[in-house]
Amino acid sequence: MNRPRWQRLVRSRIISSRHIPCAGVSPARAFSMSGRRGLMDTTGFSEDQLTVREAISQICANFPNTYWQERDQQEKDPKEFHAALAKDGWLGIALPESFGGAGLGISEATMMMQTITQSGAGIAGAQAIHANVYATQPLARFGTQEQLETTIPHIINGTWRTCFGVTEPNTGLDTLRLKTLATKTPDGYSVSGQKIWITCAQVASKMILLARTTPLGEVKKPTEGLSMFCIDIDRNHPGLDLRKIKKMGGRAVDANEVFFDNYQIPANTLIGQENQGFKIILHGMNAERCLLAGEALGLGYAALEKASQYARERVVFGRAIGQNQGVAHPLADAYMKLEAAKLATYHAARLYDTNDGSIPIHTVGVACNSAKYLAAEAAFTACERAVLAHGGMGYAMEYDVERYLRECLVPRIAPVSREMILNYVSEKMNFA
Repeated sequence: MNRPRWQRLVRSRIISSRHIPCAGVSPARAFSMSGRRGLMDTTGFSEDQLTVREAISQICANFPNTYWQERDQQEKDPKEFHAALAKDGWLGIALPESFGGAGLGISEATMMMQTITQSGAGIAGAQAIHANVYATQPLARFGTQEQLETTIPHIINGTWRTCFGVTEPNTGLDTLRLKTLATKTPDGYSVSGQKIWITCAQVASKMILLARTTPLGEVKKPTEGLSMFCIDIDRNHPGLDLRKIKKMGGRAVDANEVFFDNYQIPANTLIGQENQGFKIILHGMNAERCLLAGEALGLGYAALEKASQYARERVVFGRAIGQNQGVAHPLADAYMKLEAAKLATYHAARLYDTNDGSIPIHTVGVACNSAKYLAAEAAFTACERAVLAHGGMGYAMEYDVERYLRECLVPRIAPVSREMILNYVSEKMNFA
């Protein structure tokens, strides 16, 4: 069989065999469904997805939990991890092959992000490359040939890192009321305003920026007047100020407030048509929902694997604690929730990838948002129960589950809250 070039190259690097499903567990044993590749059942995944899972697992094996513990505690960027993924071209997993990408879909990218978090890297490991994968989707689809040729290859090879500039402190999730203004000048635009919760801005070279090019009061529809740009982050420019935010989890990657004060950007940084940025950004938002759902799943499975191992090894009153239903049943329940969310996640990614215009956009949106919601909730359940299964040691950094619990709140909050997803689904399904 003639496989795509990317797949042949990846397969040549893989040494170990694929996951072999483990045998069933005897009722007399402690709760355990752990195989060499972890808890998740891989039945039904495509050959491409499994190849991605295997290859990313090989890379992640070089970055043990101690690496991520240290990066978390020292708030130190995992640049070595980013470089390792860039070396084999994985930052371009969903970008065109003509520019060095793999030309795969969000289904495979979701598998990559899940594999990263499940390896022990957690949400921080995923966020180190998160924007490079999804924020570049609008650029790849709507960018000019010049933008693609000058930007995409540098992102894929790791020379440039990317961040996504959308959220603002006074508008939050109300994207249509963004206030950051890009005013036209003879040479391009002058940007003034503020963004917040911009991940990796301290280390990024590029920002995919959503700004208003027509004041809100001058547009006929709220969806008009926004434009998307791919801009340089020039830290020496007096009109740009980055301020790091101290946060609870995912501390290996930075989060920032970004202030623009007449920050000059060239005209050729505009992506697509002026004032059509909201339509363009929607292409990236559904992709991000899928990726974050995959990241949440991986974190949940990682936490459950830790709990399973501890439940088998921790002996109290002469028997492993996993033999007690009070320990085993909550873990089994968490596992089923993860498996259900897994089905929703990869269903949504498949809809996103295969939609040729025949699937209503709200159908894709509902599926992607539902997947993110379900995966985030399942991950929270798994992480909380993993800490509780460890008892007092669940509070200790060396067991990792406390880090997972801190990080699992991210997909519940960002990039859209649970409540806003419920609002969206109830509206689109005519429940309200």
